[in-house]
Amino acid sequence: MDETADPVGRVLVAEDDLRRRVLELGAEITADYQGRTPLLVGVLKGAFMFMSDLARTIDLPVEFDFMAVSSYGNATKTSGVVRIVKDLDLELDGRDVILVEDIVDSGLTLKYLRNNLASRNPATLRVCALLAREKLKIDESELDYVGFRISSEFVVGYGLDAAEQFRQLPYICVYEGQQ
Repeated sequence: MDETADPVGRVLVAEDDLRRRVLELGAEITADYQGRTPLLVGVLKGAFMFMSDLARTIDLPVEFDFMAVSSYGNATKTSGVVRIVKDLDLELDGRDVILVEDIVDSGLTLKYLRNNLASRNPATLRVCALLAREKLKIDESELDYVGFRISSEFVVGYGLDAAEQFRQLPYICVYEGQQ
């Protein structure tokens, strides 16, 4: 690949489509959690933009906490090993927890996080993913709210990165840089 070529390829999810779908997800969550205060658990760093926008569309009191996990490092392919880099500050016992993910790729990180969070005795545990691969290796019932289904191409933008770059893009596009 030409080193001067732009590593950001075609737009997969436009800014307007992101905005519309986040509003729809917020309305679904609002309807499902009437009379409760869900705790949004964001997976850093990729989900921070999505979680911020999502929280503003939920017409209920919400609380926030964050985890940071790593299965990629600076690579574009998962290492197959998940490790917690930053754990939660809040207790989950008896709470209505919504795990907010940027992308469910192989399902490895999601499975690890679901098991980890479930062991902390939340009242409920649901998953809201901005993106999910079309050919997941997990049971689809593990995803309660999904923004968009995408193919296997590596994507950046709207919080997703390639070696910490491109998170600031207001849309999601294919990454065509070196992998």
